Amino acid sequence: MQFNKIYQDELGVTIELTTFAPEGKTAECHAMLHVEPRGETFSGQFRRICQAADRWLESETMQGTKPVYKRYFLSDATNQRPLMGEEDSCTVSYIQQPPLDGSKIALWIYLQRGTEVIAKADRLCSTVVRHNGYEHLWTMGMMTTDGTSYVQTGKLLEDYEQLLADYDMTLEDNCIRTWFFVRDVDTQYRGLVVARWENFAQHGLVPETHYVASTGIGGNPSEPKALVQLGSYALKGFKPEQQRYLYASTHLNRTSEYGVTFERGTLLRFGDRNHAIISGTASINNKGEVMYVGDIEKQTHRMWENVEALLAEAGMTMKDTAQIVVYLRDGADYELVSRMFREKYPDVPTVFTLAPVCRPTWLIEMECIAIQPARNDGFEDF
Repeated sequence: MQFNKIYQDELGVTIELTTFAPEGKTAECHAMLHVEPRGETFSGQFRRICQAADRWLESETMQGTKPVYKRYFLSDATNQRPLMGEEDSCTVSYIQQPPLDGSKIALWIYLQRGTEVIAKADRLCSTVVRHNGYEHLWTMGMMTTDGTSYVQTGKLLEDYEQLLADYDMTLEDNCIRTWFFVRDVDTQYRGLVVARWENFAQHGLVPETHYVASTGIGGNPSEPKALVQLGSYALKGFKPEQQRYLYASTHLNRTSEYGVTFERGTLLRFGDRNHAIISGTASINNKGEVMYVGDIEKQTHRMWENVEALLAEAGMTMKDTAQIVVYLRDGADYELVSRMFREKYPDVPTVFTLAPVCRPTWLIEMECIAIQPARNDGFEDF
């Protein structure tokens, strides 16, 4: 894994970048773009971050690299999204989770080189990636506007399951990862939980089988009537033994024990690399109890311990981490937490956002993706 930071001083944009590029193999890049506020309007910041991204993607080192998905973190999604136009290069999510560095916008881009990348491949504007017999389906920004969070979650999952059927995939066999962003998570999250539980049970996703790696977190969709936004990643063409769920039972319990339905993490093994997808993780113990209520510093340390335990179960460490998203309930904690992260994980591309966690007493949550070189005989390379 190569870590780099690119400073485009005249545009006031910093690109934090990881690149995993074994010789002669598919390259993967994760980039976090941060823009200096400079006391200007959203349009000015958006223009600068787009110019920086375009300039970087057109550089010699990025030739042949194509975006797979983008996520814009916005400070006021309802007003800002109409100013951004349409994105044609890949599937995109726009979510109101204000960056905590004082800017109005931050951007996470995942890119690949050496694969077939098809943008806007279907009615939900998914990105399809094909290589070595695998078909990766990335679908972001799914919303609906009618009903409660319970009703909307059910509709979103049913629509997504129909999309999977169009690709000869199913939720239970092919869905690897989901994101649920919930407006007013303190009051609307329960509806999501119940609808997801019921839907999953219909597809045989129960405590005795498995669930899906996921993050369920506060975040406002750009459409004011949308209470839930769904993003997802599905994979076809892999063998069941290529996927393994991560539990870290010394530190964490099964989520079904407290009434929710997601896996703590997932390990995907390809011929030439391993992927560890770590779900949204907070300061919790293996009895499902919140640890260190009211203490942001101790909660951060416990959260790190939990994530590191999940990665260790996958045979990895934080040195293999390609990106981190940090969600804070209280923006006033940003200075302390960002300093702690920079001291502990100084090279990993990271974005800090204002996004309440699903329990009010959790002050912080993080998710991450890790990539490790491997030789897994019997599996096709990524």
